[in-house]
Amino acid sequence: MSHPQPAPDGPVGDFLKAEEPRRDFMTQAAAIVTGAALGVVPLAAGVGVFLDPLRQRSAKSGGGKDSQGFLKVGLVDALTVGGAPRRFEVIDDQVDAWNMFPKQPIGAVYLLRTGDAEVRAFNVKCPHAGCSVDFKSEAGCYQCPCHDSSFQANDGKILNPNSPSPRGLDELLVEVRPGSGGSEIWVQYLDFQPGTSHKVPEA
Repeated sequence: MSHPQPAPDGPVGDFLKAEEPRRDFMTQAAAIVTGAALGVVPLAAGVGVFLDPLRQRSAKSGGGKDSQGFLKVGLVDALTVGGAPRRFEVIDDQVDAWNMFPKQPIGAVYLLRTGDAEVRAFNVKCPHAGCSVDFKSEAGCYQCPCHDSSFQANDGKILNPNSPSPRGLDELLVEVRPGSGGSEIWVQYLDFQPGTSHKVPEA
């Protein structure tokens, strides 16, 4: 087994002795750089996995919503022309950064059929304080159980002059679309801020 020869005396030996620490430094620096580069790959992969649910969430338009925010609520045949309004739950998938909760109730609407393919939808929340209104068939109107506001059945306008509600029931956009089980009712469901005279969508 050979052993490293000591550096000779003189200028050559002095040069070799001076170069040895430099070689050790370069070797250590190269090892550090290589180790850091190798560590970046799994770190980047880990960050990608960590952020993947966020990317999936941003790419998801949201449960059963279409690109315009409409949700299927029911079938036209469930209503009769000129009949009383019916309450329907609004169902959608709820998604956060890490979980998806399918088919969760997010609100409710009253649907009123005014023609063969014509339907009106009203958010059930009273615009005064957000209580859920009931439809009183004997009175033929919507009634808020919290502060005695009443609203007309056909258009949701305020019925009693002493109502504390600042506006009528919030009407929502409706589309009737063909479906495999019959004509479907799609509603652009929104909640609005209570206590204001005009409709302001909640964030």
